[in-house]
Amino acid sequence: MEGKNNMYEGVEVGREVKVANKRGAGGCEGLLRVLGFVFCLSAAVILGVDKQTKIVSLQLVPTLPPINVPAHAKWYYLSAFKYFVVAHAIACSYAVLSLLLSLGNRGGKRGNISLGIAMADIVMVALLFSSNGAAVSIGLMGYQGNSHVQWKKVCNVFGKFCHQAAAAFVVSALGAIAFLLLIVFALKRLHKKL
Repeated sequence: MEGKNNMYEGVEVGREVKVANKRGAGGCEGLLRVLGFVFCLSAAVILGVDKQTKIVSLQLVPTLPPINVPAHAKWYYLSAFKYFVVAHAIACSYAVLSLLLSLGNRGGKRGNISLGIAMADIVMVALLFSSNGAAVSIGLMGYQGNSHVQWKKVCNVFGKFCHQAAAAFVVSALGAIAFLLLIVFALKRLHKKL
């Protein structure tokens, strides 16, 4: 009788551990969705408020004194930065929606909704990495310039603007990695079903 009790208790303990692991995985996915939202929102805000004004000296004719002209650097002057901010706003909206859907579907049938969320996660990863790549390429152009087409460096003049943009790119990469990890969890869940 005592052996049966221990065997029965072992089954119960095993069942409890299995349920706890499922809840832990769901909690981890929820946490990644919240992190994705926070990182994408932060990146969009950091770049969305990025602007700087400097007084630049221009010398039109060598015999005349230079003219001081105010020069502005704003995020919306560059289409890649616009794409970055809009893509991150879309990712923020999606993160909230997917979190609500996954929380609302916790006890129900997970098949169709989970597959739809996983497919949308893939789209968000592509959107975030493409917007980050576009913005970083323009940022590097501003940092290094391009002598072949006679584009000058601008980060030596607008240092604060460039540093703030670089911070937005790093935070964006963290958000994209959070969504990438969500895909990994979805693939792991799919592999367990097979």
